[in-house]
Amino acid sequence: MRALLIINPRATSMTGRDAGLVVRELGSRLELETAQTQYRGHAGELAAASAAQGYDLVVTFGGDGTVNEVVNGLMNSRVPGYTGTTGQAARPAIAPVPGGGANVFARTLGLPPDPPAAVRRIAAAVDAGTGRTIGLGLAGDRYFTFSAGLGVDAEVMADVERLRANGRQASTMLYLRTALRRYYVTDRRRPALTLQAPGLPQAGRVFMGVVTNSSPWTYLGSRPVRPVPRTDFNSGLDVFALRRLRTLTTLAALRHMMHANDQLPSGGDVLSVAALTELTFRSDRPIAFHIDGEYLGETRGVAFRFVPDALRVLA
Repeated sequence: MRALLIINPRATSMTGRDAGLVVRELGSRLELETAQTQYRGHAGELAAASAAQGYDLVVTFGGDGTVNEVVNGLMNSRVPGYTGTTGQAARPAIAPVPGGGANVFARTLGLPPDPPAAVRRIAAAVDAGTGRTIGLGLAGDRYFTFSAGLGVDAEVMADVERLRANGRQASTMLYLRTALRRYYVTDRRRPALTLQAPGLPQAGRVFMGVVTNSSPWTYLGSRPVRPVPRTDFNSGLDVFALRRLRTLTTLAALRHMMHANDQLPSGGDVLSVAALTELTFRSDRPIAFHIDGEYLGETRGVAFRFVPDALRVLA
């Protein structure tokens, strides 16, 4: 099996020792080549080239941003000789080794957060020839693996990116402090977003909207945060939104997310919908937007679509 290992040397928890272990473990089982990313977007370029060059597997060693770039590179690649509609069978599979801060995608697949343990699980899947096919979310023209968001959560992502660019180390406490600060400076008086989806009655305006392709939405350290209880990558898109950003409402929503149960969150200030195949958020002013934890700037609207059976994963 031909495999390309894409390493992001700037990932939050990346170490040379772990990188060497990953190379040795996979190199003993695969016809392995390695490449290091050099700039934002490089992982996607490498992944697209790997599909055109006939690789069977792309292994990422980085965070969720690296995974997202690779997924988009694979999904938008042109596979020589393939004339089907989805291309899933012809694209390389993907296997994520966690090297970032949250590693939501890898952990949602059931991989341990420790890189040596995760690569052993991936190696066992390679040996057994097992894997699974997952669906993806599509936000405009950008694919995402686990979540996208508009509003205050994307504002937090933007703040953290600025702090990291100024030398701050990513950590759970950094995200918590940034989220608390952002909560008190964001506009909590004028909701800008409206949600439209087939069969969904008029939902009114909301302050923030989270669209998930799986659950958890994120992790606070070792604790999963689940806006909705679903964990299946092939069950459609789920939405969590807040009509008000009042302190008690927000605390109640967070408490629900931190304690796993089988019920969708409810209440007059909460909007939650499960298993959608398409939806659109529109905003009456520019609003922050992110996918898979990567801030993409401001937008006035995003159309979302669920893409079933899009990509094969070894984990």
